[in-house]
Amino acid sequence: MRLLIATDAWHPQVNGVVRSLEHMAQAGRGLGVDPVFLTHQDFPSLPLPGYPEIRLAYAARRKLEARLAAIAPTHIHIATEGTVGYAARRCCLAQGRPFTTSYHTRFPEYLAARAPVPQAWSYAWLRRFHGAASGTMVSTPSLERELTGRGFTNLMRWTRGVDTDLFRPQDSDALEGLRRPLFLFVGRLAVEKNVAAFLALDLPGTKVVVGDGPDRARLAALAPEARFLGTRTGVDLARIYAAADVFVFPSLTDTFGIVLLEALACGLPVAAYPVTGPVDVVGETGAGVLDADLRRAALAALSIPRARCREEALRYTWAESARQFYANVELAHQRGASRERTEKSTAAGMVELG
Repeated sequence: MRLLIATDAWHPQVNGVVRSLEHMAQAGRGLGVDPVFLTHQDFPSLPLPGYPEIRLAYAARRKLEARLAAIAPTHIHIATEGTVGYAARRCCLAQGRPFTTSYHTRFPEYLAARAPVPQAWSYAWLRRFHGAASGTMVSTPSLERELTGRGFTNLMRWTRGVDTDLFRPQDSDALEGLRRPLFLFVGRLAVEKNVAAFLALDLPGTKVVVGDGPDRARLAALAPEARFLGTRTGVDLARIYAAADVFVFPSLTDTFGIVLLEALACGLPVAAYPVTGPVDVVGETGAGVLDADLRRAALAALSIPRARCREEALRYTWAESARQFYANVELAHQRGASRERTEKSTAAGMVELG
């Protein structure tokens, strides 16, 4: 399989989409898959106003067709609904190529948080975008149920994983000197992440924020007592998780939350709202507390044994995530190819009858 992955989410962005795709590519090479990425780096692009790490690419049709011809993929996956993803979709439809998509981001909610755009309009556009795919991958059962209720079809489950060798319980002095208990947030500092709700909580000890984004200055002004550490990755990030006491996940719009798994793998209990993502990852496992009162959840999570959190994280592996991903790609490709053959056969029959 030579798989083309078209994605608008790519470096220098640091987020769950990029990490998931990187892990899929790494695992794919061990499964006999040759993954090739098509990103904003392949085309002229401009920074998104107010969010410069996101690039808006101008993927001209002829240049895109030339790239596809040079890559010669056997399968195509469109990871995002941005300018690169839309251009790849348009090209696939014009050439009669089957393709898969994935639903990573709640764009209707994100857009509504920034502009007066009705969510119904955005969901209608997304239904049309994904409706042309032979399969659309979703990360959790609750998200699958929600999107089915909104009229999405051909949904396929694709869970996520965590590197439990990197993210593990350990003695760490990464947050030494800060007053305990230590309540940690890790993620992009943008309005849709609802970080302000975390910073507004009346909690003992210290709030620690890891990440960066367009909302950092506003959030820092809201909570001058909180510690903002900027973007951290790899071993550095793992040591911060291991040093904290509770991971607070205030998002109401994430479709999964890989940071939840990273925290749990380090033995860090989770406090979150009972919404898609936390409901599926934490749920009734005992590895965290879900409550509409986030302060109550954060305080209750302090009593959760760290070993229970680690035990839950061990259920998730990138190997299983990759197995699901590539099985979905192959199944959807066969489904799309079969549909294409049927449509051509029907068209030929009609011509003969005519």
